[in-house]
Formats: sequence, structure tokens, C-alpha cells
Amino acid sequence: MLTGNARAADAIIINGCPIGPAALCSGINLQDAKIPRANLARADLSRANLSGADLSGADLSGASLNDANLREADLRGTHLNRADLTRADLTQAQLRSASLISATLVSANLQGADLSGANLRGAELNRAQLTGANMAGAHLQRADFSGAILKNADLRGADLRGAQLANAQLEGAVLTGAMVDASDFARALTRGCRGCPQQKTR
Repeated sequence: MLTGNARAADAIIINGCPIGPAALCSGINLQDAKIPRANLARADLSRANLSGADLSGADLSGASLNDANLREADLRGTHLNRADLTRADLTQAQLRSASLISATLVSANLQGADLSGANLRGAELNRAQLTGANMAGAHLQRADFSGAILKNADLRGADLRGAQLANAQLEGAVLTGAMVDASDFARALTRGCRGCPQQKTR
């Protein structure tokens, strides 16, 4: 188990990666690392292995996490504003109450992830895989889900005002109580979706 005290006076180094702002740790193996509340703002963690890592409450604002492995990672309450998570694997990751304002999650895998109460305002989730994801109560204003797969996703009580869901796959999704004013569901597949506006059965 890799551990670190994010509040120590000296920089923490794990597997050659200095845990700190703007760290250059592309491709690093931090599997199962325990570094809650770490400050990794603007860090380069592209292609890093962070599966099972505890980054709860950490600051990853503006970080590069494209192609990173974050399967089952603990990111509860983590700050990921403007982070690049393009093609990142976040399968079953814990992102409850995380902040991902204007984050890029294009083609990311978020199957079974817990995003309940998370803030994804203005986030880009084009073509993201969100099958079975929990986004109940999430803040999704102006988020772009174009072409995303949201089958069986839980969006109860989510704020989707102004969100883009054109060509999204929402079969079996639950949007009961969600706010969808000014949202675009053009050509979305909504068979079996509860709470979707203008349901289609294509």
C-alpha cells in the first residue's frame, strides 16, 4: 500500500512522483495509493495507474489525467475543475460531491461510477460511457452529453438545465424530478426512460 501525508512540510515522493502542484508524473504507478487531500493541481498524471487510489478531497484542478486508470478510485469531494480526463477509465469510481466544473471527460468510461451530488457544470462528456452511473442530484447545467451512453443511469433530481444530450442513449435511464429546461434531447434514444421529455421509441 502506498501512503502519503499530503500536509507534510517536505514533498512526498511515491514511486518517483513528487506529490505536489504541477507534478510531472505521466505514466506513474500509484495503484492503491493513499493520498487524501493531496494538492496535485495542474499535475501531469496522463496514462497514470491510479486504480483503487484514495484521492478523496484532493485538489486536481487543471490536472492532465487523459488515458489514466482511475477504476474504483476514491474521488469523493475531490476538486477536478477544468481537469482533462479524456478517455480516462473511471469505472465504478467514487465521485460523490466531487467538483468537475468545465472538466473534459470526452470518451471517458464512467460505468457504474457514483457521481451523486457532483458538480459537472459545463463539463464535456461527449461519447462518454455512463451505463449504470449514479448522477442523482448532480449539477449538470450546460454539460455536453452528446453521443454519450447513459443506459440505466440514475439522474433523479439532477439539474440538466441547458444540457446537451443530442444523440445520447438514455434507454432505461431515470430522470424523475430532474430539471431539463432548455436541454437538447434531439435524436436521443429514450426507450424505457422515466422522466425523459418527448420520449421516443426508436
